[in-house]
This record gives sequence, C-alpha cells and structure tokens, in this order.
Amino acid sequence: MTTQKIIALVDGSVYSQSVCDHAAWIAAKINASVTLLHVLGRRETGNEPSNLSGNIGLGARTALLEELSDLDAQRAKLVQKRGRAILEDAEIRIQKANAIEVTTLLRNGEIVDTLQEFENDAELIVIGKRGEAADFDKLHLGSNLERVVRSSHKPVLVASRAYSDIERILIAFDGGSSAAKAIDFLSSTQIFKHLHCTLLYVGEETVDRNRQLEGASAMLSNAGHTTTVQYLPGQPEAAIAEQIDAQKIDLLVMGAYGHSRIRNLIIGSTTTQMIRSCKVPVMLFR
Repeated sequence: MTTQKIIALVDGSVYSQSVCDHAAWIAAKINASVTLLHVLGRRETGNEPSNLSGNIGLGARTALLEELSDLDAQRAKLVQKRGRAILEDAEIRIQKANAIEVTTLLRNGEIVDTLQEFENDAELIVIGKRGEAADFDKLHLGSNLERVVRSSHKPVLVASRAYSDIERILIAFDGGSSAAKAIDFLSSTQIFKHLHCTLLYVGEETVDRNRQLEGASAMLSNAGHTTTVQYLPGQPEAAIAEQIDAQKIDLLVMGAYGHSRIRNLIIGSTTTQMIRSCKVPVMLFR
C-alpha cells in the first residue's frame, strides 16, 4: 500500500512530458502514488459576454449577447475537455514508465489555492520550468512557477525540458534555513539515496562556514550519500552554472526566493536566474 504522494502539475506545454517522467522516476524510488493536477484558470472558464458597442438595434444587440453567451459556454466545455485529455495523456505516460497508482484532478480556480488544498500529504511537487504561454526565445519562465514555489510548504522540483535519470546532485549551500531544509530532506528521503552530492559554497571560506558544511556533509554521508565539499569565489550564478557543466550534474538543489518580490524586481533573483539558465532540473526549498 502506498502512503507517499507526488503532485505533478501538468498543462499543454512540452514540459509536461518531462514533469511526468520526473514524477514517475521519483514515485518508483519511494513507492509513492502520483496525483496529476491540471488547473483551469478563471480566464479559461469565465462565461461573461463581451461588452458590445456601436449603433445596433435593441433586438440585434440582445440576440448577439445571447449568441456570445452560448459561444462562451461552448468554449468553457472545450477547455474542460482539453484539460481532461491532458490529464489522460499524462496518466498513460506515467503508467507506461512505472506501474504506479495515478490519480487525476481537474480543477477550476487559482493554482496556488488549489495546490494548498492538496499538498499537505505530498512528499514534493513537480512543475515544468515553462508553461504554455512562456516565450522560449526570451527564456521566460512559466507565469505560475514563482507563485507556486513561494506559496508551497513542500519541496518543488522544477523539471527541465529534457528528462534524464538523476545520479549526481549539486547543492548550492549558503548556510541559510532553506539550505538546512534541503539537507534534512536529502538525508531523510529514499529518493536520492546513495547518489553523489557536491556541497558548493560560493564565497569566502570561514570557520563558521566550515563547521556548517562539515555538519551538512556528515548528515548526507550518514544517510548513504557520497559527498564532496567545495568552495569557489565569484558570483553564485556563474560559479554554479560552471560546476553543473564541469561535474555533469543532473540536479541542482538550492533555496528559493530569499527576498520579497519587490526586491527581486529591483536587484534580480538568483533563483530565477538559475532556473532560467540551467538545463538540468532544480529542486527548490523555501
């Protein structure tokens, strides 16, 4: 009997295939079920008629409003039908990868509110880096990604476009509470057991930092991981990206959005920059 659950957020984007593959891989590691969730936004399901203007007769105006209302109702039905088709395709993909329990949920409303309703008993959440409306040329991220990560109390795995099995993990360690949560999770879960973990700190080596990294390394080693501790100078974004390529890293683990949205707008966000530029999945902790 499965007791753990993975929530996978799917839409009509190409990233949903990778979301399914990552969810299936993780679920198989811990004998978990997968809940596939597709949320229809209010814009998609709204049926308010358009505001008409112009010199038209009252009868014609009424008839046109009725026709628009009918069209909106048909559109809402088509959107729901498309949502069910997306979930059915995702369910088939996961079950082909691993014979695990899959539940599909189609909901109307805001994705954050819906996710909060179902995430309490979940081990983690999987979401694609980009959604249907993202601009690939400008490397825009999905519009819901930051909102999901900021609101969720669970680890969020941001799936890259291409899936591959995870063997080597890079932990961007900064000594903060989010990094501590990441170490606790990796030390307690069976998902990544026995995989190699590199603890990377970008900055000056100090006695306190050494103590923190040694403690984190010991926790991971006791949990069965092979660990390496590494210090590097420079800017975190550049140093992390360089090591991902140099060490052939399969998963980046890091804290998420340590500052407010307003501050991020002014000075930028390391989290956003890393998700945007990395070609590997990123697991985020708040």
